[in-house]
Amino acid sequence: MNHELSRDGRARRRLAAALLLGPCTGGPARAGAQIEEPLADSVRSALSAAIANSAPPRPVFTDMDSRLAYLRWLGEMSTRLKRRKPENMTRVEFLETLWYESTRAGLEPALVLGLVQVESGFRKYAISAAGARGYMQVMPFWARLIGDGDSARLFHMQTNLRFGCVILRHYLDVERGDLFLALGRYNGSRGRAEYPNAVFGARKAWEYRAERA
Repeated sequence: MNHELSRDGRARRRLAAALLLGPCTGGPARAGAQIEEPLADSVRSALSAAIANSAPPRPVFTDMDSRLAYLRWLGEMSTRLKRRKPENMTRVEFLETLWYESTRAGLEPALVLGLVQVESGFRKYAISAAGARGYMQVMPFWARLIGDGDSARLFHMQTNLRFGCVILRHYLDVERGDLFLALGRYNGSRGRAEYPNAVFGARKAWEYRAERA
């Protein structure tokens, strides 16, 4: 119990420091800002349901080959991410959660890793000039529209990754599968090439080709 309280206290101190220092720590967050748009009740309900399911990010595999392929991916991505996240447990937990949330939303993990790199530089407490928060630079209004209204929770790793992946999936559906336009909408710069091209470029560093037996 004392260990949990101590860990919580350290997390709060890190968050306070991040809020005080803002996006200047480690370079500015490069996010634009998702634009708040009216949502149909059915869309809001569907997005809220996707957010509310709080299953832990533990993948379940139906066969050993799939599990081994996942473990090889995890090992390779951990090696690539080590320079940005040197602490092993934190790095592995982040990758496990990102894989779970991206595949859950029907998104390619390499794409989401590229987006996180462009949006926040893998900084958990990044804040953009527009107020977007966390790894995937989620705007606080989403917490009100489809969450419980507590925007501070957007700094929680799984919450941030889940919101980001669900929102990107929503934009991809709105744009009928056009990833270029969906990324632009995510960034608040729909129709402009700079942001989608930056994400596409970053994605290349995280692409993985599974070894064939």
